[in-house]
Amino acid sequence: MSISRRTARSVRILGVASASAALTLGLAGNALACNISEFSAVAKCDGAKGVISVTDKDPTGVPATVTVFLESNGADEKLVGTQEVKGSREGVTIDFSEDWKPNAEYRIHVKAGKQVDEDIKPNLVTPSEACKSEEPSTPPATPSQSDEPSSPVTAKPESPAPSESESTPAASAGGSTPSPAGGESNLAETGSSSNTGAIAGIAAALVAAGAGVMFALRRRGAANGR
Repeated sequence: MSISRRTARSVRILGVASASAALTLGLAGNALACNISEFSAVAKCDGAKGVISVTDKDPTGVPATVTVFLESNGADEKLVGTQEVKGSREGVTIDFSEDWKPNAEYRIHVKAGKQVDEDIKPNLVTPSEACKSEEPSTPPATPSQSDEPSSPVTAKPESPAPSESESTPAASAGGSTPSPAGGESNLAETGSSSNTGAIAGIAAALVAAGAGVMFALRRRGAANGR
């Protein structure tokens, strides 16, 4: 049985369309498949501690195993750690605590199913400066008023107590003559001294009268003795 020319042409067109569809689906599958380019790594600081962060931006979310090695002279010197990650279009990040040194080299290996089993290229090289503490510097303490040296207090010299000779007024030259009472003026002293002559005259008269009486008594006694 022969195939008509029209039927052969239809089969040919159908074959070409099928091949194109298969190629398109293959390219789309490769575009959606997990691959190493969707993984990245960076060394950073968390305060004074070092951290190696690996980010997975696989939109298909294929579970992956990430392993970090410290390199030395092109060989693995130390296993830093292994973690599981399931990526997303926005990216999922996992951290490995590592006290990394400046300019150190790390190899990060990724295995995701049968699609990825290789290292992130190139190897990770840490920054040239190590992590430092972020503690704020403490300003010098301002001395309080109690800490400041107090100014010396100069003691005032005490006035010496007046001696007895200074506190007592000197006696007048005439010790027998009483000193005038406080508050009397010189006029009062002058008035009292003006009566001295009269008093002296009365005293002389009394002395003379007494002498006369004594003389009369003696004569009378002499006369009786006869």
